[in-house]
Amino acid sequence: MEYKFLQAAPGVVVAEGHRISGYASVFGQRDKGGDTVLPGAYTASLKRLAARGERVRMLWQHDPAQPIGIWDEVREDDHGLHVSGRLLPDVARAREAQALLEAGAVDGLSIGYRTLRAEAVPGGGRKLVELELWEVSLVTFPMQVEARIATKSGLLADMAGLRAQIQAARARVAQF
Repeated sequence: MEYKFLQAAPGVVVAEGHRISGYASVFGQRDKGGDTVLPGAYTASLKRLAARGERVRMLWQHDPAQPIGIWDEVREDDHGLHVSGRLLPDVARAREAQALLEAGAVDGLSIGYRTLRAEAVPGGGRKLVELELWEVSLVTFPMQVEARIATKSGLLADMAGLRAQIQAARARVAQF
């Protein structure tokens, strides 16, 4: 199995529950390992998974013994491989992952896959033409800076927003 680590964005949009979404892979962007995923690389794999009634797994740090949630949607679009899912609050590691995400200590996504078709690139690296996608993990160290978690939510994120509003209100009151 191969892994690609992807970095999350510093900006966060707060939503309801323990939901996360973003790009697990961005097309046409060379990663730190020299590989570039081409549009359509996941299409056949996603169709095969759907035909079997299976789904891409959400793992913690690529550990198959640590599933932490469910990807409700995994799809290709013009930009890359978009994922949207939820951390399961009844899973201890998922609660830890949520806290780490909200604190900014963990901000990466990473794909676990097998290369089915690739083309060598002069000077090193590969163009990844077809991949068998197994899982998308939350990870500490991203590989592809352009990919990101675009949204994350939960109590800590809501509290951070509330703290910022309280501080702004105190600043306004202090002016009088």
